[in-house]
Amino acid sequence: MPKITVVGTTAWGMTIGVILANKGTKVDLLARTQKEAVDLHNTGLKSEGFVINDMPANFRVIEDPCEALADSQAVILAVPSQSMRANVKIISHFLSKSILIASAAKGLEAVTKKRMTQVIAEEIDPKFKHNICVLSGPNLAREIVLGLPAATVVAAEDNNVSRAMQKLLTTPNLCVFTHHDVIGVELGGTLKNIIALGAGMADGLGYGDNAKAAFITRGLTEVSALGVAMGADPLTFSGLAGLGDLIATCSSPLSRNHLMGVELTKGRTTEEIASSMDGIAEGVNTTRVAWELARDLGLGMPITEKIYRVLFEGLNPQEAAQELMRAQVDHELTGRQWKLFSFLNRRKLP
Repeated sequence: MPKITVVGTTAWGMTIGVILANKGTKVDLLARTQKEAVDLHNTGLKSEGFVINDMPANFRVIEDPCEALADSQAVILAVPSQSMRANVKIISHFLSKSILIASAAKGLEAVTKKRMTQVIAEEIDPKFKHNICVLSGPNLAREIVLGLPAATVVAAEDNNVSRAMQKLLTTPNLCVFTHHDVIGVELGGTLKNIIALGAGMADGLGYGDNAKAAFITRGLTEVSALGVAMGADPLTFSGLAGLGDLIATCSSPLSRNHLMGVELTKGRTTEEIASSMDGIAEGVNTTRVAWELARDLGLGMPITEKIYRVLFEGLNPQEAAQELMRAQVDHELTGRQWKLFSFLNRRKLP
């Protein structure tokens, strides 16, 4: 029986662990403390607003990283982005050259502006870096734990790593695709949270489906531009880890980032909303980091800028929307310093 270790008692971490255990994989979920491990065993897997009562027989919650990683074929890090580095440091001493290492987090480190796979690479033995991959896609935990069909993407620089992780993660109701574009898959899952915040604001303001569709589409183009500037393949953003994740996060009431956007239109602050939410809306921190990256790269990102001002400068969401509508527009695929598609450089745009 194969064994997988999941780090992170988040809703996504627990969901991954349970669906893998249900297909016959041995799963160890690494808790932060012995008390947390005991509580989860006694009361059911409680996280972020829902409870998984039926714990599979081959699923256990333990607090010892050495025991959790012993004989494991892969470790999946399903933790908030800002705690990724600390969690990798905890497990780094127990890794071996045969353990695959997957990031299932969707965020950027605030201080360094680095992607999660970059953070992982900095904290582990350089000999194990080739085992790093990223898991991302339209994966709302509550639907997946109920057994509803879904698809996801695992990306790695080494095709053997992505295929091995694909084999471990595939279940009857979770279709796992492989990809080579680690940067694109990672940024697709991360940056879409910014657009989900705005989509929530659009819904909260009652702007309708036309406006929301236009906003999501323009948001995807903007996200793609930043991704390409950071080394991603633009086509990645039309796939599951880009457009697919964007659609799910911008439209579902299960999305924390969408909920945050809706609540902001009611005059509440980000701090008030965050304190009342189960889990973390990663888009808040991601907006700040993406705005800083765009500024450093000289990229024009009007949507990100407006959401940044709503979150951190007190701009009213309705005024932000009006400013976007009043903005000067050009060809749909052009923007300041955008280099989305090479063929656009070979002809003049109208």
